[in-house]
Amino acid sequence: MRVEVTADGVETTRIVDEVISPFLGAALDLVGDLDEKERYQRLLHHIREVIPFDAAAFLRLAPDGYLLPVATVGLVPETLGRRFWPADHPRLSQILASPVPLRFPRDTGLPDPFDGLLLADASGAARIHACIGCALHVQGEKLGVLAADALEPGAFDSIELGTLESFAAVLSLAFRAATLLVELESHADRERSVARQLASEAQERVGSEFLGESTAAEDVRGDIALLSRSDLPVLISGETGVGKEVAARALHRQSSRREQPLIYLNCAALPESIAESELFGHERGAYTGADRRVLGKVELADRGTLFLDEIGELPMSLQPKLLRVLQTGEIQRVGSDAALRVDVRVIAATNRNLPAEVDAGRFRADLYHRLNVYPLAIPPLRDRPADIGLLTGYFLDQARIRLGLGPVRVTREARQALEAYDWPGNVRELEHVLLRASLRAAGKLRGGTVVIGVEHLNLDRPQRAAAQPAAGAAAPTPPPGLGLRAATEEYQRDAIRAALDASGELGRRGARARPGSRQPAAAGDAPRGGRGLTLNRSRRVRTARRRCPGKVSVPRPRRAPRAWAPAGPRPAPRGRGAGAVRRRGSGSAR
Repeated sequence: MRVEVTADGVETTRIVDEVISPFLGAALDLVGDLDEKERYQRLLHHIREVIPFDAAAFLRLAPDGYLLPVATVGLVPETLGRRFWPADHPRLSQILASPVPLRFPRDTGLPDPFDGLLLADASGAARIHACIGCALHVQGEKLGVLAADALEPGAFDSIELGTLESFAAVLSLAFRAATLLVELESHADRERSVARQLASEAQERVGSEFLGESTAAEDVRGDIALLSRSDLPVLISGETGVGKEVAARALHRQSSRREQPLIYLNCAALPESIAESELFGHERGAYTGADRRVLGKVELADRGTLFLDEIGELPMSLQPKLLRVLQTGEIQRVGSDAALRVDVRVIAATNRNLPAEVDAGRFRADLYHRLNVYPLAIPPLRDRPADIGLLTGYFLDQARIRLGLGPVRVTREARQALEAYDWPGNVRELEHVLLRASLRAAGKLRGGTVVIGVEHLNLDRPQRAAAQPAAGAAAPTPPPGLGLRAATEEYQRDAIRAALDASGELGRRGARARPGSRQPAAAGDAPRGGRGLTLNRSRRVRTARRRCPGKVSVPRPRRAPRAWAPAGPRPAPRGRGAGAVRRRGSGSAR
């Protein structure tokens, strides 16, 4: 401390502490953008400004128990390649075991670990006469040793041990922070490697190449190659199971963002209560149960691609916020007022008719036009039957791997059945059919060739080659000149005849009454033959009797005989007069 007197006689006090400046430099180095080795070297130089040593070293305690030099000053470069076992160096062993800094006396007979290694001793014959050291520890964990040596025997006699301890604490914190950073970087590298591996496995499982030999498949691949050169939003449309996700993955893999993540979000599976948090994230305390900050899918996809599947199911309340992302690239977490900038490419997919949804008011027109910058339509599998063979081979190979089978093939008849099938579920249905067929055909076979036949496919829907009934067939037209009542009766007669034909009764029973025939139908046929009509039993019977010229007899169920009371005078009914008439059944009086 130095006291100065100004020109006007006022005394001022100015603290000139040689320790403060090195400590400030050491603190700045802790937060500076330096690598680990340079940070330690600079810390040793700051210590040298306070403690005049000829050599100093920071040695890290390795898990195996030896001390490894990390940074040195005044020692030969070969020192960094040595290992110092505390059992072989008593001074280092005492420093490591002592809870306070140590200053060794001049007459100690303990050898110094740095004898012959000082740069100031060119011959290497001099023995170090002064030694001071301190153990480095944080929260009881020993991290290493800080040791300083000098050729002058009394070089450290005037040094406060507390000064060395303060520098040791700074060095310990720096070492601890550097160790944590290394661990975090290692953990982050591991997580990135795991994420890349999972993404690669997902691409292999889902597929990232749009397969097909047809002209339609080539057109889709051409559009994907064209779109991969830009960051424009893409709207992929198509039926369920045509491969919209595969097209999105192929587009991301060929784009300049291929090294960044592809984040998938199914809008149809988003409950509206948590949809905003899932999409944009939330801050801690934003709502009940939000005990930590969570990043949303949009923020996770920063510098990458966000794939929004089933975009037509996105709640109306979130559509303006997604529109803001597309327009300005800004998001807001739930519970925060701060706007965050993101760089995201959006790929959306839907199996709905979005223009019709816009007309119905269920989807915003401005969001639709923002997404529909370049529409990509995926044709259904029934429109590209030439791709069935290639897709069959791909899915059979996947089934072989997943089920642990040998070679898998299909017979000619099975191949023809696959090509003739209508595939209402598109490519996804083909995959599932082949997976089930492989499992059925394999049985207990393991290792041999698995042959899939038609019986293993179990295709129970009509094929394209089969004749399909005409949808919406025209109603029968009555003959001209009939009045309304006659036309109505003719229409009912035709409906009864069609219902009887559909039930198969006319072909099996010659006794079926036909219009214009006097032969009566078999008893009970009218109710069975009229099951296809939307009439109850009694009305069917009445209609059949009225419309058909022949008689339709339907036996009525016989009732059991009633048990009458013995002969004699009957008692009068309760609550009635003697002349009251008891009514039974349909109203007949006895």
